[in-house]
Amino acid sequence: MASRLSLVQGALPVFAALAILLLVWQFGAALLEIPTYILPRPAEIVATAITKSGLLGDALYVTLVEAVAGFLIGAAAGILLAVLMMLAPPVEAVLMPVAIVINAVPSVAFVPLVLLWFGLGMASKIAIGALAVVFVVLLNLLAGLKRPEVEAINLMRSFGAGPLGILFRLRFPAAMPQLVTGLRVGLARSTIAVIVAEMMGAYSGIGQVIYQATGQVDYLTVWAAVFVAMLGSLALYGVLVAIDRKLVWWR
Repeated sequence: MASRLSLVQGALPVFAALAILLLVWQFGAALLEIPTYILPRPAEIVATAITKSGLLGDALYVTLVEAVAGFLIGAAAGILLAVLMMLAPPVEAVLMPVAIVINAVPSVAFVPLVLLWFGLGMASKIAIGALAVVFVVLLNLLAGLKRPEVEAINLMRSFGAGPLGILFRLRFPAAMPQLVTGLRVGLARSTIAVIVAEMMGAYSGIGQVIYQATGQVDYLTVWAAVFVAMLGSLALYGVLVAIDRKLVWWR
């Protein structure tokens, strides 16, 4: 009960800030007489989203499935690679430069290649989402696994703990905050990469709706699709925050 109350109290400032922003946007755009094709009013965007809720709802479902699937695959791969590098330093020496080089390039730059390899279906979007996640999780978790001091590691060894015991009883708990940070960043990157990939080539999804509406100069549908995508991203982020509170309960 207390945790739910604290969660509500933490969310209230966010909703208050959003409400103030929307009110300023609504009345400011009207007072300054900004043309709706440049900056439509929030009321018009919400009305369009409600009118086209069927189209936008189906598109959002496809985008979220692709983003979550890519996120889960990329996160699992990043965790496994981080554990492998932690247990086998020579593997880190070989793979880390490659990981750094690939991570230095924005994942959306690989979208044309991924579309060429996997086609316009969901597989290509899941692949680009996983690529956007894997290295950020790998780098954050590996840094967290290396946090424990040598004295703590030697103490566990003196009690007979092996590499796996030290990994799961000492290194992983110490790395949880950085792992969760990597997961948060990775989720955002996965969603962005999937939407961009959909805009460049897809059969469905929010990105494809935005692309088609832009070609038709249907600015209200573009804004409505962006608004719906933001709501979906916030929902996913909220789920991740709840998981964060369970995994890193001591913070």
